Amino acid sequence: MEHLTLDTFKTKVFDFENSKEWKFEGDKPCIIDFYADWCGPCKMVAPILEELSKEYDGKVDIYKIDTEKEQELAGVFGIRSIPSILFVPMNAQPQMAAGALPKNAFEQAIKEVLSVEK
Repeated sequence: MEHLTLDTFKTKVFDFENSKEWKFEGDKPCIIDFYADWCGPCKMVAPILEELSKEYDGKVDIYKIDTEKEQELAGVFGIRSIPSILFVPMNAQPQMAAGALPKNAFEQAIKEVLSVEK
């Protein structure tokens, strides 16, 4: 699981400085967890994402963005509450979910939004 900075976000997810229209730069669907260290519900999501990163290894990239350190990225997506989870399919618009999702909700979104089977 990789922590994204502004620069790595632009190469792996979306180069918003050079593109107005959404254009995904990744080679597989991804999930992005917008979190902060002080956020209780974020800590509940972290172990679920660890499990998912192993279970979907090679099929889905899982990234984390620390909204305290990367305020510009949080601003790009208008993050108002955390955790906010962004599901990014290969060829469709990303979808945002707010709050600490249970594991089965992640699995459902991976299947329905990202079109990835285990």
